[in-house]
Amino acid sequence: MAKKVAFLQGNEAAAQGALYAGCTFFGGYPITPSTEVAEVLSIELPKIGGKFIQMEDEIGAMASVIGASLTGAKVLTATSGPGLSLKQELIGYACIAETPVVIVNVMRGGPSTGMPTGPSQSDVMCAKWGTHGDHPAICLVPASVQELFEETVRAFNLAEKYRTPVMVMPDEIVAHMRERIVFPEPGEMEVINRTAPSVSPAEYKPYDTKFGDVPPLAAFGSDYRFHVTGLNKAEDGFPTTKAALVQAEEERQVRKVEANVDDIVTFEEYELADAEVVVVAYGSTSRSARFAVNEARKQGIKAGLFRIKTFWPFPDKQIAAIAGKAKAIITPEMNLGMCTQEVQRCAQGKASVSGIFRVDGEPINPGQILEKIKEVK
Repeated sequence: MAKKVAFLQGNEAAAQGALYAGCTFFGGYPITPSTEVAEVLSIELPKIGGKFIQMEDEIGAMASVIGASLTGAKVLTATSGPGLSLKQELIGYACIAETPVVIVNVMRGGPSTGMPTGPSQSDVMCAKWGTHGDHPAICLVPASVQELFEETVRAFNLAEKYRTPVMVMPDEIVAHMRERIVFPEPGEMEVINRTAPSVSPAEYKPYDTKFGDVPPLAAFGSDYRFHVTGLNKAEDGFPTTKAALVQAEEERQVRKVEANVDDIVTFEEYELADAEVVVVAYGSTSRSARFAVNEARKQGIKAGLFRIKTFWPFPDKQIAAIAGKAKAIITPEMNLGMCTQEVQRCAQGKASVSGIFRVDGEPINPGQILEKIKEVK
């Protein structure tokens, strides 16, 4: 039987990916260029008994998905730069309360209102450091419409598996382009649900570390009753200021992600076996990079591409390995060097690292990258 095929916009694919993953609640506020995610789910969620709510602002939207998640729902919100800034306090709350939520953030120009309809890749540091304090961070950066569907599914899996917020950050080009997409059959892609308690309500503690770094999560409205707070807490969820408990709790929350980088971090390697010049790119820019690498190969230049699919945790060891073999690394990105700084950190001077930066609302084209490859080869 032939699979379902469609011609979809990236944002539409993200919404469909959420539905495939089992999303039953969307809380959001319209903002260019992510609004189509909300538009699709406003139509599709009621058909399956799910809930769609447009809140009064981005702060309320983030609060709504946290609350819905704690009732046991798989939840999604969608936004762009200014909205992401407004959500940050409650993203921090979701981190410390260890609440699974998925956030689709379509990257546009900034800061502030910036260029609402122009593409950018300048929110990636916000995904890691936007909210204050030490906390885990998972951020996925898809490069195609098909991948935006698939990575949204994976984002739900990671959020549920690790009890943490997960961000999907397509740039505006990926979010608004239209491409052919092949829908996976039900069950073809893995769908992970959060671990439910194996103890009775009387024995249940929402942050009980005897079950590991990711404690089981009960649902509000069931027989399980528990406390949730934005304060540092003990295993029962109630606030604590005991130094040993606070230290252990914060370390555990970061460790549950950092100790599982091999499960979380994904990437694509292209023509790297003998590459002397490696382009490290993500999102729509990686598409220009692949074209440039192919052109360079035609001209006898040993170029390759390392495409970042998971920006956080950053693929440290893979970049370090590339730096140990390549002569030069090029990092094209639609910002002023956010990924470049991370690549330089990982390379530790073993290979030269040079960036190509655009923040004028125009994409980085293959010609720019090819010119840089020729310059550093």
